[in-house]
Amino acid sequence: MNDWPEGWSDDNRGPRYGRGSGGAQPEGARAMRQVQRGPVPPGQRSYGTPGPPAPPYGAGVPQQPSYTDGQGYDDYNDYDSGYNTGQVYGGSGGPGGPAGAPTRAPRPAPNWRRRIKWTALTLVTVFIVTSVATYFWADSKLRREVDLSKVIDRPESGQGTNYLIVGSDSREGMSKADEKKLHTGSAEGKRTDSMMILHVGDNGDTLISLPRDSNVTIPTFRGSESGKIRPAMGQNKLNAAYAFDGPTLLVRTIEYNTGLHIDHYCEIGFQGFANIVDAVGGVDITIDQAFKDKYSGANFKAGKQTLNGEQALAFVRTRHAFAASDLQRTKNQQKFLSALAHQVATPSTVLNPFKFYPTIGAGLDSLVVDKDMSLWDLASMFWAMKGVNGGDGKSLNMPVSGSTGGNLVWDKTKVKTLVDELKNDQQVTVSGN
Repeated sequence: MNDWPEGWSDDNRGPRYGRGSGGAQPEGARAMRQVQRGPVPPGQRSYGTPGPPAPPYGAGVPQQPSYTDGQGYDDYNDYDSGYNTGQVYGGSGGPGGPAGAPTRAPRPAPNWRRRIKWTALTLVTVFIVTSVATYFWADSKLRREVDLSKVIDRPESGQGTNYLIVGSDSREGMSKADEKKLHTGSAEGKRTDSMMILHVGDNGDTLISLPRDSNVTIPTFRGSESGKIRPAMGQNKLNAAYAFDGPTLLVRTIEYNTGLHIDHYCEIGFQGFANIVDAVGGVDITIDQAFKDKYSGANFKAGKQTLNGEQALAFVRTRHAFAASDLQRTKNQQKFLSALAHQVATPSTVLNPFKFYPTIGAGLDSLVVDKDMSLWDLASMFWAMKGVNGGDGKSLNMPVSGSTGGNLVWDKTKVKTLVDELKNDQQVTVSGN
């Protein structure tokens, strides 16, 4: 069988090149036969009809590339595939990928100065917002219920600020179980259990206790409810003024008997006092001598100890266990209140929101103050009490010269000297009992 097209033979192929060929030259390029379908146009041959021989090399055949001069394979050393430059086949892209592929820019070094700046600004902003919110929250909780403008015939104001701090035996908000637990009894109404004047000035702060059994004159006054002028009530115990007509008559009586102008009023009841102590986590105090009192429920050993709310209330109310009775009780009250103020102002309380807010909330809910009292005034009062406890001020009882009918009589000469020093904001030289 002849594999060649009709009209061709092995002898007609001409000189051959390659295996089995005697020719030294390659055969010329052959044109591919054209295949046409359909009728053959006149003058053309159909498939299988011998055509003219293939044109010689160079006649109508495209010039083949020459593989020399570094463009082909004649010189191995001149061959360049592109890999020796690190290029990826198929493009001329730079390092990291083919042509046109995006490359990742190096990450810039962190700007620590800018980060610190924005962190500081954020912290300052949070602090300011928190402080402002806390201020308005606390200010809204103050019970401004005492109107000192109702007090008549008041002495002129002196230098510094004078606070009248009152602890009342009010059972407001207490259940029967609370009254039994705190040994308060269930008396109706309320009376003063302790009274102190705190002077805040530039020459040291002074805390002065006023024994509730002090013998004083209750002068004419304007009724807190009726607004009418009421006649003087003569000689009586100091705490009787509060029992008769509340805070405004108490302020009127103290100003009348001392000549000292009272700038602000602050009162707290039994329940509120105990709640503050518990909220702050107890108060550390050193008791000089052991004592026990069935009336207040006190039962203390000597030495340093931490008092909870129930124990603290018993400590400041006890008087039957002491020979000096009310005078010793006022000293214990000064000591404890100063320790309480110090405890509230410690960083462990102020910087701990889980302790700070319950403490402030318990205190503000139970404090009754005058209508002009601001949070700054209140903070100044507590800070001064803390200073007195830390040795930056002085504490004493109102000087007493004797007693009459069981009531304590003030030493008029010493009282006048004391009041003059407070009015002029001078360092106090008078000592009390």
